[in-house]
Amino acid sequence: MIPKVFNQKIKLTDGREIILETGKLAKLADGSVVVRMGNCMLLATVVSSRKPSPVDFLPLTVDYREKFAAAGRFPGGFFKREARPSNEEILTMRLVDRVLRPLFPKDYHYETQVMIQLMSHDENVMPDSLAGLAASAAIQLSDIPFEYPISEVRVGRIGNDFIVNPSKSQLAESDIDIMIGASEDSIAMVEGEFKEISEKEMLEAIKFGHEAIKDQINAQKKLAKQVGLKDTREYEEEVNDETLEKLISDFAYKECYEIAKKGLPKQKRSELFTALKESIEEKFNDDEDEERNVLVSKYFSSTQKNAIRDLVLDKGIRLDGRKSDQIRDIWCEVDYLPSTHGSSIFTRGETQALATVTLGTSREANMIDLPTEQSEENFYLHYNFPPFSTGEARPLRGTSRREIGHGNLAQRALKKVIPSDCPYTVRIVSEVLESNGSSSMATVCAGTMALMDSGIQITKPVSGIAMGLISKEDKHAILSDILGDEDHLGDMDFKVTGTDNGITACQMDIKIKGLSYDILSKALDQARIGRLNILEKIVETIPENSKDVKSHAPKMIKVSIPGDYIGAVIGPGGKVIQELQKETDTTIVIEEKDEKGEIEILGVNQEKIDLVIERINQITFEPKIGNTYNVKVIKILDFGAVVEFVPGKEVLLHISELAWERVNSVNDVLKINDTLDVKYFGIDPKTRKQKVSRKALLPRPEKKEDKN
Repeated sequence: MIPKVFNQKIKLTDGREIILETGKLAKLADGSVVVRMGNCMLLATVVSSRKPSPVDFLPLTVDYREKFAAAGRFPGGFFKREARPSNEEILTMRLVDRVLRPLFPKDYHYETQVMIQLMSHDENVMPDSLAGLAASAAIQLSDIPFEYPISEVRVGRIGNDFIVNPSKSQLAESDIDIMIGASEDSIAMVEGEFKEISEKEMLEAIKFGHEAIKDQINAQKKLAKQVGLKDTREYEEEVNDETLEKLISDFAYKECYEIAKKGLPKQKRSELFTALKESIEEKFNDDEDEERNVLVSKYFSSTQKNAIRDLVLDKGIRLDGRKSDQIRDIWCEVDYLPSTHGSSIFTRGETQALATVTLGTSREANMIDLPTEQSEENFYLHYNFPPFSTGEARPLRGTSRREIGHGNLAQRALKKVIPSDCPYTVRIVSEVLESNGSSSMATVCAGTMALMDSGIQITKPVSGIAMGLISKEDKHAILSDILGDEDHLGDMDFKVTGTDNGITACQMDIKIKGLSYDILSKALDQARIGRLNILEKIVETIPENSKDVKSHAPKMIKVSIPGDYIGAVIGPGGKVIQELQKETDTTIVIEEKDEKGEIEILGVNQEKIDLVIERINQITFEPKIGNTYNVKVIKILDFGAVVEFVPGKEVLLHISELAWERVNSVNDVLKINDTLDVKYFGIDPKTRKQKVSRKALLPRPEKKEDKN
């Protein structure tokens, strides 16, 4: 049976098309759609269980995978099949998840899985730009409860012109790379990196992307209508007890308000709230009614949240006693770890990050091997979030998606200030030692100082700040440098990084509908003031880049040689380069680029580095016709002397070229280990061998006059 296929086209302003198609593939899923742009094709499916999960949250999984077959490539590794998701795939999952999750009903506790697969790759299309559109379109074609359609687009800018979903080559020319997720009416998510742009320019990019999103949402609606709108499935809603809810609110609201008003540290505040919760549970819990006990805990949390939010809106007082635009106390230190190539501590309130810098050769670059990209990163950052940073004890289960996401944000914030001619591969590791809000921004600040301490000549220091929002009806409060609790109970988490000249990266998640551009603009302006304030603290700690790398850190020298000599430098089976590395205690990396050999020499001892350079110069030495060279005699023959330009580069100095007068024996003129100057004539046309001459540098005797 030939399936009935439905499709909708989306026209971009530059004439390119996006096609949504359904009805051909994956028809047993609750919803499925193929999104096509050029030769790029994504298959998105969604399935939601019919039975509720025994949890009090939405068990949503967003999975994004790029198939190697999509690009006509084999997976790397022994087993030749796709395995764990790459960091890049995980970052795309996070982008989609953050927009979708708030739009499911709060009481929908059914296992839900959104899967997006790259089935065909186009080098001129970046598939992650289409993932949000694909996920939302699949949900719209299902009967799963979902508030309204969304979409995501990437925006770039070349010159003064904005571009929707630019290609990788276009993005390389762009000073903006921003992903925007939004509904028809409001922005839900923003994440991107920039070349020091202004707050106004960032808002313009967001507005431009939002207009393109509206077209994509309209296409989703048309496709769903074309297929036939499905009735939203019925599900078991949460049990509520309005009487109990009011009793707990009446009993606990004032107490919560008073605790929040005290401006206590996190630990002390948590102890008081825990004690209050226990007293509430003791008063209202029923040993024989577990369902009621769950409601008691839920209603207390809701009351606590409402009290804290009201305190901020009514009194302008935050949990730790600060005003809305006030930043926590900051202290910093550099060069804390004696054996690292660079280190720093950045502490802001109860959030602390320890950053280290490690310098290496191109061999230490981070290899990216994906169906859509094969490249190397010479600057990368890893973020670690151990459980003790929040006072918890839990097992370590490998790198979390959160750690990957936060590390990526900090990396994007800093990479624009790494000089293009930096000879090193640079790795930053941030260890979060304390966490009470905005550890990713602490990582940016610590990373900046560690780079400056290491001697890497960054163009400008970078700082970062996390902004929050609490709103209710016509009231709102924009919060600078938010706490962990303020992130949880607030309506926005907006992280902004930048130099004194402009923004380098951002990440924003909005939890409410209808955030106005006016509030967003105010948040950006307030963030700038806070960011510059933090930057002052950084510059006070380390006013400028260290002039050189540390004495125990490796020095990097780059040498270029003719391509013909690459084999000679490496030697048979790598013998020459391996012995040279062992002798000099250096790391030598050689690569062929543009018919030249590009050599990196990494070592701590400058004298040994100089020795490596000397040896390479010896191997690649080529005498030039007409030049004079000081040579060493290494062998005496009857018909001349073998002389050495440099070790390994020998030439015969013929007896006839020793002097203008006749020389009967070479030993009359030269001895072993003698040094002398000779002139190089190139290849002798008679002998077809290299020719050098001593006599050519000597004064020619005058001819004797003929007496006859």
